[in-house]
Amino acid sequence: MSDLASWLTLARVPGVGAARYQALLRKFGTPAAALSAPTDELTAIAGLGPQIARAIRTHRDQAFVDRQLRLLERYDAQIVTFQHQEYPGRLREIYDPPPLLFVSGRWETKDEQSIAIVGTRNASSYGRRIAEEFSAELSAHGFTVVSGMARGVDTLAHRTALKGNGRTVAVLGSGLDRPYPAENRKLMASIRDHGAVMTEHPFGTGPDAVNFPQRNRIISGSTLGTVVVEAGENSGALITARFALDQGREVFAVPGPLKAPCSEGVNRLIKDGTAKLIQRIEDVVEELAPHLDFDPAKVERRPVAPSFDLSSEEENMYSRVSSEPKHIDQLASGQSLTSSQALGVLLALELKGAVRQLPGMVFVRS
Repeated sequence: MSDLASWLTLARVPGVGAARYQALLRKFGTPAAALSAPTDELTAIAGLGPQIARAIRTHRDQAFVDRQLRLLERYDAQIVTFQHQEYPGRLREIYDPPPLLFVSGRWETKDEQSIAIVGTRNASSYGRRIAEEFSAELSAHGFTVVSGMARGVDTLAHRTALKGNGRTVAVLGSGLDRPYPAENRKLMASIRDHGAVMTEHPFGTGPDAVNFPQRNRIISGSTLGTVVVEAGENSGALITARFALDQGREVFAVPGPLKAPCSEGVNRLIKDGTAKLIQRIEDVVEELAPHLDFDPAKVERRPVAPSFDLSSEEENMYSRVSSEPKHIDQLASGQSLTSSQALGVLLALELKGAVRQLPGMVFVRS
């Protein structure tokens, strides 16, 4: 049995989760040694009874192993084991690190200087703007942006990092062949080319709800800290924040409007003292400075491309529109335009999906 096949074989044994797998590695050194270990030595491990010991000795799913190895080639992916040099260093430190990761793209040494950005799938215009701005600035400062490739804040964080020619890493709650949501397949390909897409789940694993909370421990565990942009009372982003705290990582929260449903969870993190309130990206950088192996201030700032294909006139107008509603007269005076001229530019932006018009000639970012 090849070394990689033994890693997959042990992972397939019923009852051997991440924590028990790590206990076996500590005891026997390699999966191959664990698979051939005497039953009495296996049962000597705390929490590993006779039933699981027998399964380790006898359970062999060769069809599963062969299929996983075959699909690695088809999807141009690799398995990075816990003992592999490309395994995320910070992730090794958590209580129950995945014994192996299926990776498309590459986790690089520079990705150890990474920050997670997470939030609700149903982001408000305010949340969308903050997610884009923070991702752009973190990327420009030289950080890798990590998230879960879900709809909403996650997707915006990945896309904005890519637009700034930065690195980004997506952690899936499914197999590499079953990305969720499906409409993010193109985004996944871009992330793979400028970072990595990784998951602890083998090929063929669907996006089952039970997978996502465990996925979140990888997001928080592989990073220096987690920024929560928007989160309702039951948002999965709060699970990521709890994992980060348990793992000894920093948690940062962007305050949201009072009584807004998508801000209830994130505001509670701040109220409870669970997360540090941040208003600008420098708040994050200053807090993490003792843990960095580079000086963000000396990183050559990379320009971030706009989200839309805009003319210079449209870019100027777009920079003045925000998540807070602004009347056309206010936007026009800021650029020394007549209301009629400003309206023409704003309508062009609206057609491109960059801004949205509200009643009373008021505009906000989409």
